[in-house]
Amino acid sequence: MKPRVLTIANQKGGVGKTTTAINLGTALAAIGEHVLLIDLDPQGNASTGLGLDGASRTRSSYDVLLGELDLVQAAQATDVPRVSIVPATMDLLGAEITLAGQKDRTHKLRAATDRLGANAPFSYILIDCPPSLNLLTINALAASDGVLVPLQCEFFALEGLSQLLKTVEQVRNSLNPDLEIYGVVLTMFDPRNNLANQVIRDVRQFLGAKVFETVIPRNVRVSEAPSFGKPALLYDLKCAGSQAYLKLASEVIQRERLMQAAE
Repeated sequence: MKPRVLTIANQKGGVGKTTTAINLGTALAAIGEHVLLIDLDPQGNASTGLGLDGASRTRSSYDVLLGELDLVQAAQATDVPRVSIVPATMDLLGAEITLAGQKDRTHKLRAATDRLGANAPFSYILIDCPPSLNLLTINALAASDGVLVPLQCEFFALEGLSQLLKTVEQVRNSLNPDLEIYGVVLTMFDPRNNLANQVIRDVRQFLGAKVFETVIPRNVRVSEAPSFGKPALLYDLKCAGSQAYLKLASEVIQRERLMQAAE
């Protein structure tokens, strides 16, 4: 089967997007899946969080967008078994200018994922996007089967969700008719905060089954892990955040089985 391609996106920054990309990928690998993480954010935080310093990023997602490398060629192994990454470099800052005059500029990444075909060495491709709606994010959405939305448990996050839903609808109508909201994962939850509990109720009422049952708690160990170049699951497997991401991965697998059974 072709790999499932999921974009992890939110136009609002600081919602746990990169943290979710790294740790969900690691959790899926722990279950036995082979995961490719594509870092499309020029800041390269996902690359750093998986232990790749700037000097080791000799191949990057920028090379893939330019068509100079395919995804298998650009992928680099990480210290996490069964997790590879196509790292990001600052070259991505110039991607919009470089690709501006090309007719297929919105489908560069889609072309790369399509070339993998059914014999891809990955079962999941997770794409970490910048916190903005630019050509990089559009490329990710055009290449994806679905969007996984990390949503921080606070009031302003709901406004960002509304904007993202409109964006997904626009991309579905113009670039990728198969794109859907794969799921919403609630992040940075503090049970002592009454507003956080209200946000959870509102989101579940609004989106129903699209919202994952797993809620990612605010957790110090998860916040510390990137500074050591490790996912939280390798830094502290037993912490609440790591355990939550393992539960989220199990939910993702369960959704896949239900979707395949319905086809």
